[in-house]
Amino acid sequence: MKWVTRKNALIDRIASAWLIKRFIDPQAELLFVPVEQLLATAEREGATAYHAKGAPLGGTDTLTSFEQLAAHHNLTSDPAMVLMASIVHDADHFADSGVEPEAGGMRAMALGFGQTYGERDHEKIDAALPAYDAVFAWCKLQVAQGREPLH
Repeated sequence: MKWVTRKNALIDRIASAWLIKRFIDPQAELLFVPVEQLLATAEREGATAYHAKGAPLGGTDTLTSFEQLAAHHNLTSDPAMVLMASIVHDADHFADSGVEPEAGGMRAMALGFGQTYGERDHEKIDAALPAYDAVFAWCKLQVAQGREPLH
């Protein structure tokens, strides 16, 4: 299946690509296009659009695309995934207080991948996948120790 989002993936779009590749569609073909071409590309390619205005899973002012994808694909019954979603949310909607402790690190990591790879989104996602695997493993450990998301 094809998935399309805006080019130059950063925080939520990197995490969403990880979620798609690891839990939703391991054979996914990810497309990254200029925002003005996103919906037309989705229609032409038969792709699912995400993280753009007008996309079925577009993200909102209060929810990230990661949260929408996890809920839409019934992944929120896993407490570790709920914690991961909370960290992604806080990394993408960063504030100085009331955030998951890992959010600043995830934000720094995602922005660092952005600086390293620029608009080379496929290379960026390939490089980021193991890092996000490690954060999810951390989430599993935290949940096993009784931690719950802050919100």
